[in-house]
Amino acid sequence: MPVFVGCDLGTMGTKAAVVDEEGSILGEAFEEVELRTPAPGRVEQDLDEIERSAHRTIAEALRTSGRAADVAGLAFSSQMSGIGAVDDRFRPATHFDSWLDTRCAPYVSAMSEHADRVTALSGCPPTYSHGPKILWWRSERPDDYARVARFVVPSAFVAARVCGLGIEDAFIDRTTVHFSNLSDTERCVWSPELLDAFGVDEAVLPRIVDPLEVVGEVTRAASEATGIPAGTPVAAGAGDQPAASLGAGVVDPGQAFDSAGTASVFAICVDRFAPDLEHRTVLASHSVVRGVYLALSFINGGGLALRWFRDEIAGLSGCADAYAALDAEAAAVEPGAGALLWFPHIQGCVLPPQPHVRGAFVGLTSGHRRGHLFRAILEGIAYEYALWAERTPGTLTEARVLGGGARSALWNGIKADVLGIDWVPTVRQECGVLGDALVAAAATGHVRDLAATAKAWQETRPPVRPDPARHRRYRTLLEAYRELQRLGAVFERLSEAT
Repeated sequence: MPVFVGCDLGTMGTKAAVVDEEGSILGEAFEEVELRTPAPGRVEQDLDEIERSAHRTIAEALRTSGRAADVAGLAFSSQMSGIGAVDDRFRPATHFDSWLDTRCAPYVSAMSEHADRVTALSGCPPTYSHGPKILWWRSERPDDYARVARFVVPSAFVAARVCGLGIEDAFIDRTTVHFSNLSDTERCVWSPELLDAFGVDEAVLPRIVDPLEVVGEVTRAASEATGIPAGTPVAAGAGDQPAASLGAGVVDPGQAFDSAGTASVFAICVDRFAPDLEHRTVLASHSVVRGVYLALSFINGGGLALRWFRDEIAGLSGCADAYAALDAEAAAVEPGAGALLWFPHIQGCVLPPQPHVRGAFVGLTSGHRRGHLFRAILEGIAYEYALWAERTPGTLTEARVLGGGARSALWNGIKADVLGIDWVPTVRQECGVLGDALVAAAATGHVRDLAATAKAWQETRPPVRPDPARHRRYRTLLEAYRELQRLGAVFERLSEAT
């Protein structure tokens, strides 16, 4: 019986899993990867280190599974908004410029002069993504830029090296390309209009491929490093969130995917490519499933706020049941948290890019207690999701949730009540590597119906259903939350003052 290897190259670490044809995980491994912060606003990683972590976690997952001889396919996913570069021998030409790195901010502003066309064509408004980062390297580091043969994302870098590809075969998959700010994403080609507008030579950009395209086979050297048999087919793979949404079984228009982790990610399946030209807060991108698109946005540090509150405000750092205790206090508070609102951008706002924006409690009084504040944080993220859903075409029917926040029945209930839809916890939390393995299975012909198999591979727990009365109350409170968007000018003044 064949098995498939999925490997997700995340911001904080690398995870690999071995999955059989029934979607059962037979072995898995994880290790952290260093994030380097040499100066404020600078966040870097090493592509060679990411590659070595992939080798080690794959080898450990295979060892645990005992099924190395049965591997029939391999696929990677990775963080999407950062960008790395390779020279003409496919060696790293620069450090990996993380999506958390903000030094390209002046070039975000420069691209924003063409924001309507960038958003309409690429699906992504100018932000801390490939386009501004490429312009930064070209202008600020010309000697490094001169060594660049292609710009690549981590998953494509590691996959290419596993296969021993030449520079002419460098690629990026269609679920990731919107973050380039240089593509005609709907047509899956580079945009001559955008390349011309920003003076970018198409020669430094990789070819755009389908996630299910077999890009090569595992070399003998890669086999020795990973334990995967030489000659095993390697699929192009996908971005981390499209892969995770596939692994969660979110494949039909109207379904949504809630990744309740350090960053709060909300992605909605839609039936057409629909850039958010008015607000520029929701990305338009491809799903792994052909003919389906994702409307996606995220709060940078959305879930991080819960840890911040636990440690710095509640003083519960190191307490094993801290979140359960805080949930209990928040559950005792009425919806609306005593007319208290939380503006959730404690790490700045990424979409649209507003680096000076911060978090805020609004409506705070001496009568508020810890439970009010914690509930306001949970509600604030749900309100933000509701605004994104308004800016997305189609009718939202359900959201599937994974990540640490998925364990909170209270938070799932708040989100269900605010948006008025079922919130459905997934049983298998390893959605990223599960999606990767499914891509490998489909790319090698072992899976014929990708969407149907994704549904079969994922199980769900009983849904948390919205309460009509609470939903009506939250719709009123959402109008108050909407007014918080005007706080941008306040934060701008604060930034100037400090």
